[in-house]
Amino acid sequence: MKNFQGKVAVITGGASGFGREFALKAHSLGMKLVLADVQQDALDATAAELRVQGAQVVAVRCDVRKSDEVQALADAAMREFGAVHLVFNNAGVGFGGLLWEATEADWDWVMGVNVSGVIHGVRIFTPLMLECAKRDPGYEGHIVNTSSMAGVLCPPVMGVYNVSKHAVVALTESLYHDLSLVQAPIGASVLCPFFVPTGIHQSHRNRPGDKPMEGRPTASQMAAQAMVTKAVTSGKVSAHDVAELTFAAIAGDKFYIFTHPQALDGVAQRARDMVAQNNPADPYEATPQVREALRAML
Repeated sequence: MKNFQGKVAVITGGASGFGREFALKAHSLGMKLVLADVQQDALDATAAELRVQGAQVVAVRCDVRKSDEVQALADAAMREFGAVHLVFNNAGVGFGGLLWEATEADWDWVMGVNVSGVIHGVRIFTPLMLECAKRDPGYEGHIVNTSSMAGVLCPPVMGVYNVSKHAVVALTESLYHDLSLVQAPIGASVLCPFFVPTGIHQSHRNRPGDKPMEGRPTASQMAAQAMVTKAVTSGKVSAHDVAELTFAAIAGDKFYIFTHPQALDGVAQRARDMVAQNNPADPYEATPQVREALRAML
């Protein structure tokens, strides 16, 4: 996708973090915006900020776990702008702790947002974009799904999150191959950020009432929260940087978007272990102090 001027971008998780920066960047390129988020006050604030800057914005409260709300988002985009060109399936939540300590509600919440949210976005928006392409011979489209380095690595005390983000990588690779097979004028990318200062370490603030946390957090869940909070808040790559990197990848039709290429050493080691049929290497082999600190917190 080379031309952004006058095109329409739909962004879930659009009120803060990566989503807000995607919206600001898209507006700077002349795009019309459809923003979705589950947090109404933050959504209203971001939409108002963009309108002051002259952006054309539609803001829709949307719980991406629910297919009917994602469909309503698509309907709003078509009703207001008549087409969709760029979709960011970006809404996501974080959760940590020893794998067996996660409750059914924990799994339902994380998989609902991180996996079902992307599934609904792909299932609903891809056919819509293909229809738009039929009406416009010069149509260009792109879908970006936000995963994580946890989608290509498996650090401890992040199992539920790891599973959800691995699913997003597999889903997006499959989407890429399917779009290529039918020669669709729609690209696909998977964004795999590492630790970037966003609000994901505060995901519990938007945990839905139908999936409450049961009892007090376990020691491992508190340890994971402390570890992630420290890592996220001390990150040197900003959400603005990630937005710039992502739009460059879209323009260059680049599939994998890694914010921290140095972390790919772990991916390479994991691949070598698979090919050699070795047991998984310790992800903290190079930083044993992190492993020991984590054990101490447990």
